Amino acid sequence: MFDISAELEQILKTMRAFVDEELIPLEADFLANGFTAVEPRLREKRQKVKALGLWLPQIPQAYGGLGLSLFAHGLVSRELGRTPLGHYAFNCQAPDAGNMEILIEHGTPEQKETFLMPLLRGEVRSCFSMTEPEHAGSNPVMMSTTAVKEGDSYIIDGHKWFTSAADGAAFAVVMAVTDPHHDNKYARASQIIVPLDTAGFELVRNIPVMGERGDGWASHAEVRYHEVRVPQSYLLGAEGAGFAIAQQRLGPGRIHHCMRWLGISERAFDLMCRYACQRELTPGKSLAEQGTIQAWVAECRAEMNAATLMVLDTAVKIDKQGQYAARDDISLIKFHVAGVLQRVLDRALQVHGGLGMTDDTPIAWWYRHERAARIYDGPDEVHKWSVARRILDGYR
Repeated sequence: MFDISAELEQILKTMRAFVDEELIPLEADFLANGFTAVEPRLREKRQKVKALGLWLPQIPQAYGGLGLSLFAHGLVSRELGRTPLGHYAFNCQAPDAGNMEILIEHGTPEQKETFLMPLLRGEVRSCFSMTEPEHAGSNPVMMSTTAVKEGDSYIIDGHKWFTSAADGAAFAVVMAVTDPHHDNKYARASQIIVPLDTAGFELVRNIPVMGERGDGWASHAEVRYHEVRVPQSYLLGAEGAGFAIAQQRLGPGRIHHCMRWLGISERAFDLMCRYACQRELTPGKSLAEQGTIQAWVAECRAEMNAATLMVLDTAVKIDKQGQYAARDDISLIKFHVAGVLQRVLDRALQVHGGLGMTDDTPIAWWYRHERAARIYDGPDEVHKWSVARRILDGYR
């Protein structure tokens, strides 16, 4: 059904081996002590990735990347998703990957030189600052953060949270209202680059996620902008184009997310099957001999296979026709694959029993952090409503 070249097969094989041999051995320290504990060793791994010629798989070759199609990068994302450290090691992690794409498409030459190139080289990290605690994230036109012109500057005031990876980032791409009275509510906000060493920026805290306070790249920050002054030249794209630019990144971004989730599912499935075969329920009889476990194994395999085909089909459609032609497919994979991920993780944790509740495997870490898959980039319910309305409109 899908044409995978010999070159892409080799890339995937090399990445798979790298994940197994170089990254999974770092997981125990990461799970126990956080991102900062493994960051020095990750810098060494990143140099190895560069030496292998696999740096920036999703970025055009003109900017130093592999220039993979959305379909090909989806397969890459599944391989790298098998460990929490995979995407970071190859410099295709959120939120940096999305910010790279925005800067490539909409950045000025000065913005590219100042912000994009260090990001591509892996010298700095970035964050994306959009969600606000005072407003529903599922309705992004409700936003209180403002950017008011004064002279040749914007003065930004506002309160954001889940500004992921802000801890230690060099700059943020901030969504702020620049024209609150525009007739089109989708043309009221803009995207503006804010260096995080600018006076008035405050990192309030790294938000605990189900009891765990992340650090560095693996964190979700609450931040405030107190009369933060940046040049108007830091505006990304046209004024009022903030939502249009955000939409451009969402379709491809959901392919990345869904295939990463399937990589997580594959790893959890592998751990589940191995443990079921090793763990004795009674002397001489393993968990794998139980009918319930066998049903879970079959159901997980079927759901993962079907979800993979759905996502890859959507990626091909976007590659060939653009994301507007695939908007129903994008919504369908977003909520469907998130549900598959939750079910696979839950079954894997259940099979591991008490061990599954610990951080001796990555299952519990994913169980905590990936519950958010059904919330970010549009809650399940919003995707279901929107796609159902479009389907039913065809019958009306």
